[in-house]
Amino acid sequence: MFYFFYEYFDINIFKYISVRAGLGFISAFFITLFLTPQFIKFSIMQPICDFAPTSHQNKQNTPTMGGVVFVLVSLFCIVLFGNLSNLYVLISIFLVIGLFAIGFLDDYLKISNKNNSKALSARTKFLLQCIVSVIVGFLLFYNSFSTEFFVPFYKYSIFDMGMFSILFWSFLIVGTSNGVNLTDGLDGLATVPSIFSFFSLAILCYVSGNVMLSSYLLLPNIKEAGELVIVALTFSGALFAFLWFNSHPAQIFMGDSGSLVLGGLIAYLSIVSKNEILLILIGFIFLIETLSVILQLGSLKTRGKKLFLMSPIHHHFEQKGQKESKIIVRFWIIAFISNLLAILSIKIR
Repeated sequence: MFYFFYEYFDINIFKYISVRAGLGFISAFFITLFLTPQFIKFSIMQPICDFAPTSHQNKQNTPTMGGVVFVLVSLFCIVLFGNLSNLYVLISIFLVIGLFAIGFLDDYLKISNKNNSKALSARTKFLLQCIVSVIVGFLLFYNSFSTEFFVPFYKYSIFDMGMFSILFWSFLIVGTSNGVNLTDGLDGLATVPSIFSFFSLAILCYVSGNVMLSSYLLLPNIKEAGELVIVALTFSGALFAFLWFNSHPAQIFMGDSGSLVLGGLIAYLSIVSKNEILLILIGFIFLIETLSVILQLGSLKTRGKKLFLMSPIHHHFEQKGQKESKIIVRFWIIAFISNLLAILSIKIR
């Protein structure tokens, strides 16, 4: 909306991505900071999974679905400060709404039935995520988005993925979406790594969308991708405010309505900035959490034995007697270092 003040009223300050991204960050932060306590008053309690550690039973009365606040606030601020004629922004809004609807339905069923097992089945949720992500892939592909495959540390594309790119992009969106969902098991554990990821991707999107910077750094230039900086920083601002209440001991959980959106959007931003492989570092914590679940299930099916005391891996460390707060901070440190390495890789070509 503010971008059109520049287009139609020639208010130049709103032309700059940095200004609108900064306004989006600040607005999302303060609106989320104000609305979250109001939302907590509704006391929508979180049903605790039967497979969670016994120490988590004292979280039974903690409100959930905090994602409703920061996702809707972020969407509002993106509409307010983003350029709504930008294709990448419009697709990101579609992706956020689609994954939010799936997560909201899942959370609502859990709460209304007061039982995690009464939520959407894993197969149904996966199918719905696939539908949303495939649509996103088609929208990108049929709007002539580059299907060239790039890897870090090499300035040329490796090959053209063609139609296969739709499946690849869908896999990344669904995988990362579920990765953040699995990580969201301790207070603030998924929130801070998501903030780090959005900051990294804001830098990458800005560089990719800038002709001079992308040329200097030998990165692929994606015209108009810089507008996604506003999307990334708006979500970062909302998450900073959410962390105020989600840090240990949490006053509210984000629920699937938040975690599914964060993961899907992180993957989408890496796709548009042509940093799909760099997502390994940007979302390193989410990858480790997902792999721990896959390895655990694989070990049980093939060997009949557990590889970890409990999965995802943060529960393994809990079972070994480590304090929740120590696990959380250590995971944050790992996420920070991995994102720093991702940013440093920009110059190594």
